[in-house]
Amino acid sequence: MASNATIASLGSAVLQQKVSGTISDGTQVISGATITVKGSTVATSSDVNGKFSIDAKNGDTLVIKSLGFENQEIIVAGSTVSVTLQASYATLDEIVVTGYSTQKKGNITASIATISPEKLKDVTTPNVSGMLQGKVAGVDVVSGSGQPGSGATIRIRGRNSISSGTDPLWVVDGIIMHGTPNINPNDIESMSVLKDAAATTQYGSRGTNGVIVVTTKRASKNGESQITVNLKTGSSNFNQGKFKLMDSQDIWDYYKQFKNQQAIPNNVTEDVLKNNYNWLDNATQTGVVNDHSLTYLGKTEKTSIYSGVNYFKDKGAIKGFDYQRLSGRLNIDHKMSSRLTFKPKVNVTYSSTENQQHSLYDAFLNMPWDKPYDENGKIIDPQKSGVSWYGRDKRNYLNDLQYNYSKGNVFDIQSNMDFSYRISDAFTFESMNSLTYYNNRTMSYTDPKSNAGLSDVGRIYDFSDNRITRFFNQMLKYQQNFGKHDVSGFVAYEYSDYNYSSLSATGKGITPGTEILGNASSPREIGGTKNEYSFQSGILQGTYSYDSRYNFQASYRLDGSSRFGADRRYGSFYSGSAAWNIHNESFFNVKAIDFLRLKASYGLVGNVPSSLYASYDIFKLDGQYNGTPAAYADVLENPNLSWEKSKDSNIGLEIGLFNRVTFNADYYYKNTDGLLYFVQLPSTAGYRGYWDNIGAIRNKGIEFAVGVDVFSKESPFQWHVDFNISSNNNRIKELKDGLEQPAGNKRYAEGRDIDSYYMRKWAGVDAANGDPLWYKKDAKTGEETTTNSYNAATLQFVGTSTPKYQGGFASSMRYKNFSLNASFSYLKGAYAYNMGREYFDADGAYPTYNQVKLINGWSRWTPENTNATHPAPNYNGGNNSNKTSSRYLEDASFLRLRNVTLGYQLPTTVAERLKLKNLNVFVSGDNLWISTKFSALDPEAALQGDAISQYPAPKRFTVGVNVSF
Repeated sequence: MASNATIASLGSAVLQQKVSGTISDGTQVISGATITVKGSTVATSSDVNGKFSIDAKNGDTLVIKSLGFENQEIIVAGSTVSVTLQASYATLDEIVVTGYSTQKKGNITASIATISPEKLKDVTTPNVSGMLQGKVAGVDVVSGSGQPGSGATIRIRGRNSISSGTDPLWVVDGIIMHGTPNINPNDIESMSVLKDAAATTQYGSRGTNGVIVVTTKRASKNGESQITVNLKTGSSNFNQGKFKLMDSQDIWDYYKQFKNQQAIPNNVTEDVLKNNYNWLDNATQTGVVNDHSLTYLGKTEKTSIYSGVNYFKDKGAIKGFDYQRLSGRLNIDHKMSSRLTFKPKVNVTYSSTENQQHSLYDAFLNMPWDKPYDENGKIIDPQKSGVSWYGRDKRNYLNDLQYNYSKGNVFDIQSNMDFSYRISDAFTFESMNSLTYYNNRTMSYTDPKSNAGLSDVGRIYDFSDNRITRFFNQMLKYQQNFGKHDVSGFVAYEYSDYNYSSLSATGKGITPGTEILGNASSPREIGGTKNEYSFQSGILQGTYSYDSRYNFQASYRLDGSSRFGADRRYGSFYSGSAAWNIHNESFFNVKAIDFLRLKASYGLVGNVPSSLYASYDIFKLDGQYNGTPAAYADVLENPNLSWEKSKDSNIGLEIGLFNRVTFNADYYYKNTDGLLYFVQLPSTAGYRGYWDNIGAIRNKGIEFAVGVDVFSKESPFQWHVDFNISSNNNRIKELKDGLEQPAGNKRYAEGRDIDSYYMRKWAGVDAANGDPLWYKKDAKTGEETTTNSYNAATLQFVGTSTPKYQGGFASSMRYKNFSLNASFSYLKGAYAYNMGREYFDADGAYPTYNQVKLINGWSRWTPENTNATHPAPNYNGGNNSNKTSSRYLEDASFLRLRNVTLGYQLPTTVAERLKLKNLNVFVSGDNLWISTKFSALDPEAALQGDAISQYPAPKRFTVGVNVSF
């Protein structure tokens, strides 16, 4: 193998000598590399400064290995060596966390994607869910809101259920979490996404929607001791997209187009043009964001420590909302003996919000003819007599906002007391024991002087809830090598439970300024709840590998859930998978191909109902009869309710070419039957409804991921490109009695996508008179004709919010000490219902609401412009043109520049003179550009969040420095 080492001879010797040197990649030193004298057992490793010393004599061969780099062999010709290792783009020896165990990448038989920490840190966010967008094929990540602290919605390989949960399971350091974990993204060492049944069966029913496995940082190299400071600060700006509101002149011109001019109130005269207030500008700001971290890594022969603290503060792009979070983590691995290792961990997070946020909805609807402040800068209250106000309901939202607000804080602690005991070289006992505590408190203050508080003479609302979860997993692991045979596996017992309680109360009649509930003169309402559930499981998994060519894995899990009745409480889940490393066959000799792997899997996984007591008769106790407490029926029992089950198949191909290109492809087919669904009963039944297993869904799809080193590793300019794309096809195969089920503006029907819209179909504008048109379908022939009667139009399927395909791509460039990285995400073929247009593009139906400016390609009907997209407007509407129809169903496809970062790393020699290990400075931008046809603020937010006044992902600019000592 070619060597890139420089040998410096200090004299010839034939006797044993100390050979010392430094190992680097040309820019940074490499710690933890192993150096072995070939043909002997003499070995050592490089320290934190990349230095090593080993006994060898001239003529010996040193073999240097480090994860992520090409192995190198050097012939000793003196007492010092300087070694530069070349990065190995894709190594099958990389260790991947696959759930409860780890495997070499080249032995994995399931569909598992891994994301390095470098690829996770390109965006500034306190929430780990938003870090995955566009980075993994088959993982749909959509941000529902740009509000500080908000998370994202994640779907792995489509939506598999109607009523049960569809979010993936999160696992942090082996512990199953309740929802998205509240952890500092800077603490993450690696993240693995488990996508098929072969990977998720080990988590049983909770892994049916995929699993995201997070491994937090820990020191792994003896002698390592490092302090790292990461400081970032920046600004967040409101991302308005194509959404533009009318100004005073625009509204005046719009009024002039009303066909019924006589209906316009007499007070609307040209005097309205004297005011031209921009309510949206008043509601938005350049918000400041700060993200500061301090971490320590250290390891001795017995103890490994990682500790980190993080402070995150974001004021957002909309005024009045302040989010702060302080988090800390401590991971310790301590060897009590050669067999026993304790692994305690604790993660603590405290977050707070101060919410006096301006309402986007109000900022949209308020007329530019109205100004919120008088000549003295005092907020105007239109409710008072003698105040001229054109906007609807004579309401200035700033009047109440100056008085009313809310506050909240969350305390979240996750603690582990784990340990492992090495029974023998083959057997190890692992014990994972976790306790989490979550407490949330919210206070809402409504001032007596505000219009909202007048009737009650002010209000105070207090809400608090807490959650305690316990998790215990006791596991016996086995791993043994018999020549060409590698055998491993584990058997485990697992138990977890969840306890939740909440309490709320509202008091009325308060003294202005008090935030104490007890100061209210009388109670207004009280509330509270309590619930709990538990799981217990037995798990068995075995893996076998022969000669690094043939790999097999089988898993079985018996799950028990308190959500089901005694006869259906336990469900069995299983999987089997295999992989063939063709490149290790003796007959395979293609120099251009570094590796070639085929893999296949099949398995059965399950799901539980979202209701914690779905199998049982439920009675409510908050009723009364003649002043006496009373119970009344709510949910009818179904003792035969059973698990939702998914049968999942996957085949995959992995190829490495020229030591510069990797290609992965997967095809999956997933059938889910026994769908859990809440069946509504008529009001005369006495019960609201019951849970039942009613149908089946099929998901199938294909995923591709490509990684390319554009230039050879010897080039001074390095450029790496990643690209992924996936497509999921979803169909409902069966419903109860074949009957369609309504779901708001959507509808569940056999043969349809689960997210299919169901509404009247827009036919455009009648060129003759400017009336709106819809389609009417003949029930017998299916022939479509147009009608200007909304009620006569036919309700029908008109599209879906499921994308045809989606993915992301990234570019990483490096020249000497400079780096330029960019990441993009995209989505194609999904439709979002732009409900805001019902109010703000309403053809006169809401004449006292501000309206959107028509974007390119839109026009309003006039006698001179008969080929228009918008009907002729009428004051107060009357023609139903703004009612729910496919008119407002818009293509939400987009291509978004998620992040671009320019960095500079101080040369190692300069850093060493400054007593630093590393120093990196960077500038970064998030969400700087988007290409979309969607007419509102943000297509992502509309797909998963607020469909009326979306809080868009902000444009964010940050500068930062990362220093290691």
